[in-house]
Amino acid sequence: MVNFNLNGAAVSADVADDTPLLWVLREHFELTGTKFGCGMAQCGACTVHIDGDPQRSCVMPVSAVSGKNITTVEGLMKTEQGKALEKAWIDEQVAQCGYCQSGQIMTAASVIQKAKGPLSREEVLNEMSGNLCRCGTYNQVAAAVVNAQKALS
Repeated sequence: MVNFNLNGAAVSADVADDTPLLWVLREHFELTGTKFGCGMAQCGACTVHIDGDPQRSCVMPVSAVSGKNITTVEGLMKTEQGKALEKAWIDEQVAQCGYCQSGQIMTAASVIQKAKGPLSREEVLNEMSGNLCRCGTYNQVAAAVVNAQKALS
């Protein structure tokens, strides 16, 4: 039994300790916004926040999050920051196929949170370089992150 906080609520999962967090989120809690991409922590589609830091859930054993705070894209979208990112994503027409978007948004939220000042396009592209987009919407992503940060200031 693994106990942790999920999107602000205390939860328990009766699963094997080595079960990847991604599958616990998707199958046990039916939070399907977090996507399976590569299964090797290389693409970013499975990104969630663990105690506020973006982490790849596809390789994170659920036992490693015992007692920690997990935020998925579903939880983030209930916040002011999530709503600002969603609006910016729509305004910049970021989503094409949409598969990578939840991971992109989770990373973008962290980039904005950790920024020490106004973000430039280049900073955003650098900070988000670990999130892959097969559709190649990196310029739209960068514009959306910059705009979301401005909206939140």
